[in-house]
Amino acid sequence: MKVRAWLFLILANLFWAGNLMFGKAVTSDFPPIWASFLRWVVAAIVLIPLAQLVEKPNWLKVWKNNWGILLFLSLVGVVSYTLLTYTALQHTSSTNGSLINSLTPAVMIVLSLVFLKEKITGWQGAGLVLSFLGVLTVLTKGYLLGLFSTHYNQGDGIMLVAVFLWAIYSIVGKRGQHLPPITFVALQPLSVLYV
Repeated sequence: MKVRAWLFLILANLFWAGNLMFGKAVTSDFPPIWASFLRWVVAAIVLIPLAQLVEKPNWLKVWKNNWGILLFLSLVGVVSYTLLTYTALQHTSSTNGSLINSLTPAVMIVLSLVFLKEKITGWQGAGLVLSFLGVLTVLTKGYLLGLFSTHYNQGDGIMLVAVFLWAIYSIVGKRGQHLPPITFVALQPLSVLYV
């Protein structure tokens, strides 16, 4: 079981990084809105039959009982995050995008602390500081004081906004934990199309 869990964690990171490399390549030929649309169409084509095969949900009932959260998550995660990520990649490198994106867990901790009043452990606090320092070290090429004199490009700022949106998506997404996971994700792009 542990090997399978590690394998899934590794695959998740590879797909996540692959998305940014794919986004950088695709946005040179397609506008970000088309890249985002095509990404979620392909995801829906894969996820809907998979959900039906594995979870056999009552699609209408899941939608009726959870349409509010599904619609919110669709707008924040499916539309806004993806669109901003692909827009950012038109202006910055996939390496910078990946580095900024790696701040997501740290941003989630901070937002959970501020808005949900969740407590953080000493290890989480240390991880938070190390995460920020690591990203800043790479972005400033080891010269942390250069943070104040470095000229950032528009893509880095857009990617930072995308990170905050994904952190919000992840925190609010906890409210959907009672739903079958594949169905939960499959219904999100459908929610946007429904509206």
